[in-house]
Parts: sequence; C-alpha cells; structure tokens
Amino acid sequence: MLTLNPRVFILSASLLSTINCCSQGTNNPAISTTGISPYHLVWSDEFNSARVDTSVWQFETGANGWGNHEQEFYQAANATEANGNLVITAIKESSGNHPYTSSRMRTLGRKSFKYGKIEARMKLPVGQGLWPAFWMMGDDITSIKWPACGETDIMEHINAENTIYGTIHWDNNGHLQSGGHINTTPAEFHVYSIEWDADSIKWFVDNIQYHAANINSSTMEEFHQPFFIIFNLAVGGDWPGRKIDDSLFPAKMYVDYVRVYQKKP
Repeated sequence: MLTLNPRVFILSASLLSTINCCSQGTNNPAISTTGISPYHLVWSDEFNSARVDTSVWQFETGANGWGNHEQEFYQAANATEANGNLVITAIKESSGNHPYTSSRMRTLGRKSFKYGKIEARMKLPVGQGLWPAFWMMGDDITSIKWPACGETDIMEHINAENTIYGTIHWDNNGHLQSGGHINTTPAEFHVYSIEWDADSIKWFVDNIQYHAANINSSTMEEFHQPFFIIFNLAVGGDWPGRKIDDSLFPAKMYVDYVRVYQKKP
C-alpha cells in the first residue's frame, strides 16, 4: 500500500487473465497450496484462535491519513478471529475525529522474512471507497524513510472493480515503482501470493502468474533484506477517491490463512 503518493502503474506485458472460480483452501499448514516442491513451510497463521495473536501481530492505531488521505481511524477492536478466519471490519462510526474505523496489523519486530513464497487466502469487500491490502515493507522502515525501505504490495483492491494489483516501490534518486494487474472475483476466496528470490518477484492469483519484476540490480537493494507482513482495510484515500458508499458498512475482509514458504536448503 503506497504510503505517500497515488499510484501510477508501470505495467508489464505479462499475462492479463480473468479467474472465475473460487480457489479451494486447506487448513493443513504442512501442505503447500501451490504444490511447488522446492518450498517448505517456515511460518503460518491459520487464524483458528479465539483472538488475534498479539505475540505475532502488532496493531497500528491512529487517523493520520497514512500518507494517502484515508478516512478511517485504525484500532485493534476491528480485527477478530472467527470460524477459522481473520476478519477485519470497517465500520461507519466516529473515532479520532474520523467518520470510519478499521484495523491495520503488522509483524514488524516479530516475524520477518527474506525471500520465499508468501501467500494468503482472502475474500475481499467490494464497493466504492474500500481499499483492502496484503503487503510487506522492509524492516528498516524504523530507521530510514519510505520508499528507501522498499515495499511489496502482494494484493490490493479498490472500489467495485474486479481488478487485483501487485506492485513494488523503491528508491533510486526518487520514488520508483513497477506493477501489474489481473482480473478476478474479489468477493470470493482466492489465494494471493508472490515468489521472491534474489533475482525477481513474481505475482500470482490462484497460481496464475500475472506480473514479474527483475530485482537483480544494485539500485534495488531494498528487496534483499527482511520484510514484514501487513494486512489492512482502508476507507477512502487518494487511490480509491473521496467518494464512499456508506451503504457498504460494516464491510469485512476475510483472511483464511497467511503462509510463508522458503526453498529447501
């Protein structure tokens, strides 16, 4: 999720596909949903508990617009676990002088990863003004400014469209980005993932690759360090726009699981 400026996508000539079927998940974290043999599971959260595990997830709170003029106040109360899912709920209610509340949670300082396959099975809220995201940032965000820390957006969706976006952001004498997109059915469950190694980052929906970025460059050192994971559901902002359909609330983003695989030694 871009934290300072609205996006202008540099689209590759990658596959642009439409996925019409719902992906089938599994609650067995020892089995990769991708079937890619070089990988083994190194961490997962299956969201099967009564509450969010705060030894893993840190809630970010506040209503500073987050660099995007977002309209929500982020608070921990809007994230729960129910029926084997993480549920982040955006609500039409006033808090912190903002007209909506939602949640934003990250693994900074608790779980970080360098390279691998990172995936989540998700069902997204769809409608004008909603902006769900599954993304990563470099651990050194605490010591250097964005975009020098690097950012990898595994999945972003805005408003009522059918398009899913995947993007990276980095610094090379200024902000640069590279992204692609694919059409799918966001209101149904799908597996959103990246495969990340020393040479490239590739984006997938239900194992269908739709974009790749070459990171084997001395000007992209951001992507060769540990990154942490973020989930959030924004309301409004520079990208989805200021118009918000209040009939959508409460709006819920569901995450069946998040899993990280790395290549076998």
